[in-house]
Amino acid sequence: MLARLSIRDIVLIDRLDVDFGAGLSVMTGETGAGKSIVLDSVSLALGGRGDGGLVREGQPQGQVTAVFDLAIDHPARAILRDQDITDDGDLILRRVQARDGRTRAFVNDQPVSANALRQLGATLVEIHGQHDDRALVDPAAHRALVDLYGGLHVEAAAVTEAWRRRRETAKALAEHAARVEAARKEADYLRHASDELQALAPEKGEEALLADRRATMMRAEKAAEDLREAHDAVSGGSAPVVAIANAIRRLDRRSAASPELVEPAIKALDAALLALDEGEAHLKTALEATAFDRNELDRIEERLFALRAASRKHGTPVDDLAALAARFLNDLAALDAGEERLAALTREAAEAEAVYADAAARLSAARRATAGTLDAAVMAELPDLKLERARFATEIVSDDGAAGPEGVDRVEFWVQTNPGTRAGPLAKIASGGELSRFMLALKVALADRGSAPTLVFDEIDTGVGGAVADAIGARLARLAKSVQVLSVTHAPQVAARATQHLLISKAQAEGEARVATRVAPLDAPARREEIARMLAGASVTDEARAAAARLLNGAG
Repeated sequence: MLARLSIRDIVLIDRLDVDFGAGLSVMTGETGAGKSIVLDSVSLALGGRGDGGLVREGQPQGQVTAVFDLAIDHPARAILRDQDITDDGDLILRRVQARDGRTRAFVNDQPVSANALRQLGATLVEIHGQHDDRALVDPAAHRALVDLYGGLHVEAAAVTEAWRRRRETAKALAEHAARVEAARKEADYLRHASDELQALAPEKGEEALLADRRATMMRAEKAAEDLREAHDAVSGGSAPVVAIANAIRRLDRRSAASPELVEPAIKALDAALLALDEGEAHLKTALEATAFDRNELDRIEERLFALRAASRKHGTPVDDLAALAARFLNDLAALDAGEERLAALTREAAEAEAVYADAAARLSAARRATAGTLDAAVMAELPDLKLERARFATEIVSDDGAAGPEGVDRVEFWVQTNPGTRAGPLAKIASGGELSRFMLALKVALADRGSAPTLVFDEIDTGVGGAVADAIGARLARLAKSVQVLSVTHAPQVAARATQHLLISKAQAEGEARVATRVAPLDAPARREEIARMLAGASVTDEARAAAARLLNGAG
């Protein structure tokens, strides 16, 4: 419930703090005292449209803070968690209105958008008045209200789930049908391309391996020419090996006679001969390493040419040809098995459609039964509200073409204000006073079926008096047993039933020439005096005071 409202520098209000309690709280006061300012402030705190004209004259900005005491499982707390806002303890909404028209919104001292504030506000407070354009007047909410009244959450959830399944199967069917149709149109191309790629059998990474092998072979071919020349130089017909060997033999014959002259030369020539033999061996090994099959090089080049030609033809990198071949095979498989899968998906979609249609029909029937009960409950409230000749009806039009997650029904509250007149939508047919009383009857019927925790009624008793005003007061008091009710009223019969009575008045601002709006809770004597004023007008008589006492005693 709304526990506290703090207003700073809004229109005639400089500083105002009001504490609210459970039950029925009424706000009374003379015309122009500032009751509408208080309600405009509540609306601003809930995310209503801002206006620089709301700021008190001479001030750069004004602000309104609303503190709510909520149950731990209230839907507003889930919204807070979704916004990563701390939801421990009280919920505090604050709206700052600048004179230039800009506004800032805060929830538990964390900045939020005006939309987020409105979303929260809708779960906390409903404001009803003669010119109300929200809540029960909005046809978009009527279907949900009927479901709420009838406790149809199980049936509604079944429809929502059936709708989800219906959409999933329809989407799967459409996507598969599109694939099959596309494959069918390209069947000849697919088969030819698939056969071609299967014959080519490309492998990922194959191009790089082949190119590396070809480069290695071509480098080896160039190196082999130099290696052969070197090998011929050390082992061919003109090689120095034979000449060195002959020289060693001749010198060896002279070694006995002149060893000191010959032995060093023989030793050096032996080393040279060994080095030449070793060089020849290395050259032979190198030549063997450079040897390759020329046919292999030809095959590699042919393979690279074929792969790159396929790449150009299909407009895809060589490395992706294997994946393309697999996709072609899958498309062909889809085409070959498509009709069978298409038939299965068609059956699934038809079954899902039938399940949805059955669930929607059950929900429609339950809504129609609920509507009859709701209509009777509202009609039972109308005579005491001086609407005894009026009729209230819940119009339900089922249209399969308008199917959705909430079913196939368009639900709207209709009224007929007098016999012989044409019935029509509640918001279009009822006058201001009638509209407020119809809404009160609806709220009484829906009181324990998921209402916001705080209801605000703005002068819904305008233009009525006597027994009708008393009936309105009785119904507000009944509502207040289930939810917190705040009512701006001019009817003493309504004020007498309040659990909290707040007097709104204008007084001279301290130290200033201007006036300021004040709100004061009334004790029992002051409350009797205010109700007497409401009964008698400017001049309060003893008879008015006695009548006020009777009203208060009767209400108690």
